[in-house]
Amino acid sequence: MGKAFSNLDSILVIIPVRNEADTLAGVIQALQALGLRHIRVIDNGSTDDSAAVAIHCGVEVIYEPRAGYGQACWRGLQQMPQAIRWVLFCDGDGSDQVSDLSHFLTYLPQVDFVLGNRAATATGRAALTPVQHFGNTLATALIWLGWGYRYRDLGPLRLMRRSALEHIQMQDRGFGWTVEMQVRAIECNLRICELPVAYRPRQGGQSKISGTLSGSLRAGVVILTTLGRLYARRLWFRKA
Repeated sequence: MGKAFSNLDSILVIIPVRNEADTLAGVIQALQALGLRHIRVIDNGSTDDSAAVAIHCGVEVIYEPRAGYGQACWRGLQQMPQAIRWVLFCDGDGSDQVSDLSHFLTYLPQVDFVLGNRAATATGRAALTPVQHFGNTLATALIWLGWGYRYRDLGPLRLMRRSALEHIQMQDRGFGWTVEMQVRAIECNLRICELPVAYRPRQGGQSKISGTLSGSLRAGVVILTTLGRLYARRLWFRKA
């Protein structure tokens, strides 16, 4: 695509965490090694030392007691420095291979939304659970049928232009955050790029979603409900 994006100070990294003290330092240090200096850890009700670990690593910590992945991400978007032009979302559990971000950056600023596709790499496919595979396949198929764009994954590693984030006006405050972002990116005609990323099983802590059958079922219901709501909204605007 082109040479590596050089203005790293225009990127804000948002890491929502809940009880990921064992892995968080490694994630932060890997991001810092890439030259990313603006990092926000959103502590979403941790009962371990996640916040202390982040502070020790020299990054900003914001506390958000209201539970929800989308709630934590939304909180991280508030009061961003004026110089920020891009927002990177990644997990704090060590599953994201943040070294792949150097590849992401070669696509800026020609695109608006870069999404990591875990299913495109052998390590990613091996690390995803059967429930995750099924959920991704179902959700991306429904997006294709409803909106005509074929995603391959609902991966957590994603980079979006700040002005695009402001334009799509995210509403979800739970696990539907990721699928809403991808649908709204289509609706707002963003320039979307999906890139292969390595992925591995979470390196510590307990997943609130894929770690249990009940959590996975709840996540599936949330994704389907979110897609239904967004599609109904789309039909309403067509008729209006």
